[in-house]
Amino acid sequence: MLTLKHKLLYPKKGDFLVDELYIFEIGGKNKSFKQIKDMPNSFVIADDIEVGFGSKIPLWLFGFLY
Repeated sequence: MLTLKHKLLYPKKGDFLVDELYIFEIGGKNKSFKQIKDMPNSFVIADDIEVGFGSKIPLWLFGFLY
């Protein structure tokens, strides 16, 4: 039986809301924080970048989570 450890929601701003705390916006390497700029605990998950900086995380790192 699969036990889920996190709650995933679709918020009005951003792409995903995890545990009602973390907002994620998914996009390419040029994706900005414009859509989530005023939101606390928000992160941009970007494709085509090797290294993250600030609150911008490379998409490939999420492959290690499962």
